[in-house]
Amino acid sequence: MEDNYQLFFALLRAAMTGEPFEAAPSAEAWTEIFNIAKQQSVVGVCYSAMARLPKEQLPSMKQMVKWVNAAEVIRRMNELLNNEAARLTQLFAEQGRKTAILKGQANARLYPDTMSRQVGDIDIWVEGGKESVIALLKKMGLTDDEHLSAYDPEHATANYHHVHLPTTKDHITVEVHYRPSSGNYNPITNRRLQQWMEQEIKNTTRVELGFNVPTIKFALIMQLAHIQHHFLVEGIGLRQICDYYCLLKNATEEDRRAVAEAIKPLGLRHSAEALMWVLGEMLHLEEEKMYCKKDSYRGEWMLREMMEGGNFGRSTKRMNTKNDFVYFLRKHKHLLQLVPFAPAEMLFLELLCMRDIVVRIPERIRYRKLSLR
Repeated sequence: MEDNYQLFFALLRAAMTGEPFEAAPSAEAWTEIFNIAKQQSVVGVCYSAMARLPKEQLPSMKQMVKWVNAAEVIRRMNELLNNEAARLTQLFAEQGRKTAILKGQANARLYPDTMSRQVGDIDIWVEGGKESVIALLKKMGLTDDEHLSAYDPEHATANYHHVHLPTTKDHITVEVHYRPSSGNYNPITNRRLQQWMEQEIKNTTRVELGFNVPTIKFALIMQLAHIQHHFLVEGIGLRQICDYYCLLKNATEEDRRAVAEAIKPLGLRHSAEALMWVLGEMLHLEEEKMYCKKDSYRGEWMLREMMEGGNFGRSTKRMNTKNDFVYFLRKHKHLLQLVPFAPAEMLFLELLCMRDIVVRIPERIRYRKLSLR
C-alpha cells in the first residue's frame, strides 16, 4: 500500500510539476492508484500525466478505458462550468453588479492542463451584501421565497456567506456569495478576515474565459481560510492542495510578502505553516515560493487526515454513518482531537455547534427533522 501511495504521488507530481514518472506499475498498482485518485478527486489531473507516458508504462487497455472515460467527463464538465461562469458574469453585469469567480474555475485556468481539474460547483461573488444580493436574485427569477426557506441540514439554502441556487439542467450547482468566504470560527479573527477580503475582492481581472477573477493575493488568503475551515470540521483533499500549489506558482514576491504579513492577525498561521510542509513534501514546492516557515508536526497531521478521509473527508467513518447519534459522537470526538492543531478555532467551533443544536430545535420540530448533523 505504501508503494502504491508513492507511485500515486509520483504521478501527481508528474502532472503538476513536470517531474518525470519513470515507474511501470503493475495492474494491481494501477487499480490502487486510480482508487486513490478518485478518492482525492484528482483523476483528471493524474490522467494528464498518463497521457504523456510511453506505451510500456501504461496500464492495460481495460484499465486505461476507465481513466480516459473519467478524464473526458471532467473535461466536458469544465467546458460547461466555464461557459456557465461566463454567462452568470454577463447576467449580473447587466444588472450593474461587479462579480468574481472564486476557487473552482478560477483555479482551473492555472493548472498545467486547464481542463483536468475535477469540477465542483460554481462560486460567484456578487457585490452588494446579503439583503441586496438576495433581493436581486429574486428580481432576476434565480430564486424565490419557497426555495430560500427550504430546510436542508446539509446545504442550507441561504447561510452566513452564500445562497445556493437550484441545480441547473446540466447538473451544475451555483453558490452566489455575498461574503467572499465563510471565514474563521473565532469571531475576533473572522472580523479582521472578512474586512480584509471585502476590501481586496474589489480588485478583479477579466480573463479570456469571460469571467472575472480576484487577485492571487486574495485567493491565497481566501482559500487558506477555506482549507482551514473545512479541515477542522470535515476534512480536505488533494484537490485543494493542488489548487494552492497553482496559486503559489503564479504568485509574485509582493503577493507572498503581503500574505506572510496577514496570516497571523487573520488567525491562519498554523494552517499556513502546515500547508507549506504538505506542499513541500507532496509536490516538491520550492521554498522560495513559500511565504512562511514549514510546520512538520501539523503538516504530517494534515496530510494524514487528507489521505485517510479523501476529498472533504467523505471516506471517513464519521461521515458515512447513517445513525445520527453515532455521527454526532464521532464528529465531536474528532473535534476534540483537533484542539492542539488550532486551539482558539476549536473552542469557538464547539461553542457554535452547541448553539446550533439549541437554536435549531424549533426548526427541527417544524420540519419534523431530528438530525444532529
